[in-house]
Amino acid sequence: MFTLASFYRSREWERLIGTIRQERVQTDGFVYCGHCGRPIVRPYDCIGHHLTALTESNVNDYNISLNPENILLVHHKCHNTLHNKLGYASRQIYLVYGAPLSGKSTWVSQVQERGDLVVDMDNIWQCVSGHKRYEKPGRLNAVVFQIHKELLECVRLRLGKWKNAYIIGGYPLSSERERLCKSLGAREVFIDTPKQVCQERLFACEDERDKEKWEAYIEQWFDRYLPPPSPIQT
Repeated sequence: MFTLASFYRSREWERLIGTIRQERVQTDGFVYCGHCGRPIVRPYDCIGHHLTALTESNVNDYNISLNPENILLVHHKCHNTLHNKLGYASRQIYLVYGAPLSGKSTWVSQVQERGDLVVDMDNIWQCVSGHKRYEKPGRLNAVVFQIHKELLECVRLRLGKWKNAYIIGGYPLSSERERLCKSLGAREVFIDTPKQVCQERLFACEDERDKEKWEAYIEQWFDRYLPPPSPIQT
């Protein structure tokens, strides 16, 4: 038996959405958005949207939840547009993860809308320290981590009237991602950027980062990264 929170992490859903994406690739190699009609260029920007909205009462009706004819493939931003028509009851939680300089915050800034909640450790550090974005005084560690914890609790309790929430972080371990998604009722968005591209971005950027330290952060993330278990093929 599924809940809405567990359905989008299920092997059944992952297997189905992978099949639908393969079947809907056009001759030019792109999947086209079922809402705006434009190509979906980035794999992580491709969302499965149910025409008949899923609820706790119908998520286990597979004629609705796992019916390809009930599923559109749409851009993430188009998905939010479709859901916003339904009001706050349909708001979504996204765990956006990937390596340092993979483009997590950039992507969220492109898809978020006014009234969305963004939980990003770099934002918290900059807010409470008053320093430049990547200066992180160790004396503030406990404060920053507590604020982050409280914000996650606000998401879990659905406190406030925000539309959608984006939790941004590295989260290389599948066990940590699974725990958070289960606790928050979140869907994963993996910003799947190759290590070489992350490194190239690091050395091209002109901000105040310590490039030697950040290069080590990139290496550490890829050394620790564990992908989700592959769906069982039947």
